[in-house]
Amino acid sequence: MIVLTRLNESTFAVNPDLIERVQSSPDTSIVLVDGTQFIVRESLEEVIDLIAGYRARVLALAQSMSVEREPRRTARLGVVDGEKPRTRKEAR
Repeated sequence: MIVLTRLNESTFAVNPDLIERVQSSPDTSIVLVDGTQFIVRESLEEVIDLIAGYRARVLALAQSMSVEREPRRTARLGVVDGEKPRTRKEAR
């Protein structure tokens, strides 16, 4: 979520993935995919920087999570023959 400021100084958070477009003429307006529109105090460039920072944090978090996690062990498939399951190697 990014935090933006309305013209009346109140702040709100919006999910940048729901932003369809940002336009400036002269006030900056945010248009969401559902058509909702907000006029904000931040400039077009500031909104773009906030969105870029949000996306960078998401990618950094995802990267740190994949590095911290143990390597995934793949499941081994085998053929059941009688009472004892066999691995692929044993089945050859």
